[in-house]
Amino acid sequence: MENHQQDDGGLQWFAQIGCREQIETEHSERKDRIMSEFEIHRATKRRAKLRLGMSGPAGSGKTYSSLLIASGLGGRIGMIDTEHGSGDLYADLLPEGYDVLRLAPPFTPARYVEAIHTLEQAGVSTIIVDSLSHAWSGEGGSLDRQGKIADRSGNSWQAWRQVTPEHNALVEALLQSRCHIISTMRAKTEYVQEKDERTGKQVVRKIGLAPVMREGIDYEFTVFMELDAHHMAYVGKDRTRLFDGMIVKPDVELGRRLRSWLDSGAEEEAPKAMDEKQLAALSDSILHADTLDELYNAFAAAYRAANAIPDAAAVAELTRVKDERKAALEASEEAEIS
Repeated sequence: MENHQQDDGGLQWFAQIGCREQIETEHSERKDRIMSEFEIHRATKRRAKLRLGMSGPAGSGKTYSSLLIASGLGGRIGMIDTEHGSGDLYADLLPEGYDVLRLAPPFTPARYVEAIHTLEQAGVSTIIVDSLSHAWSGEGGSLDRQGKIADRSGNSWQAWRQVTPEHNALVEALLQSRCHIISTMRAKTEYVQEKDERTGKQVVRKIGLAPVMREGIDYEFTVFMELDAHHMAYVGKDRTRLFDGMIVKPDVELGRRLRSWLDSGAEEEAPKAMDEKQLAALSDSILHADTLDELYNAFAAAYRAANAIPDAAAVAELTRVKDERKAALEASEEAEIS
């Protein structure tokens, strides 16, 4: 018995060929959408701002060294001092002088972010964060906050889910700042006993180990130095390739060499403006923050978005909105206490 194909008006063709064309069209459209989410450009060295991390044990000269390097970078210097006024001890070190912003406990990441923004608005060229370790291990720092949240909730993992975004916001503020950033960190200290080759006697030597900060912080910097008790620095990481793997003496000339490398490159792109709808949405998120922690998280996200463009006017407007909301929340807290 013969099988006879009946004329179905092209239904079979559509089911096979038409369906395949539809799939190919949808795949092409999806591919175009994916491609539109990414930008491919020729690698170009552009002028940049320094991100320098510096760790060392007590007495290694972190504050002193950071001031000398900052002087070599040029421009106005602002220091965030968490070391109980030690930032003023070197007032006569630099002919041009420098400004100090004292940061007292609690050393929450949010307060660090606010201090960074304050110095940016003051017009400094280089911000020295002395020291960044307090944001991690100090009173009100990430470890302290995590412990207190975990004690209340009984859930250590949930506590980290609250603390980690705050820590990340601080790292972003350091990376996105329009100023040069030099961050000092304390180092865990250990003493070793070794033989003095000249005298043959055993001597005790102090060495610095990992920085007192969240593990992996050194990856965030352009250059990372480890200072020793003799005020010399081992450059363990250096994207400029000027001092990689070397032992150097931090001084003004080192800062000048870094500045020369940072300034060698294409001009930065002309400033852009943030979309009005995005600015309104970010302002709204700040205005609807119910606590200071929520406020700082909302502002950190908004600041990153505006600074990435970069749009200085948007940063100023978002800062104004944040200050208003902060004043309102603080007034509400005072009223509840009284």
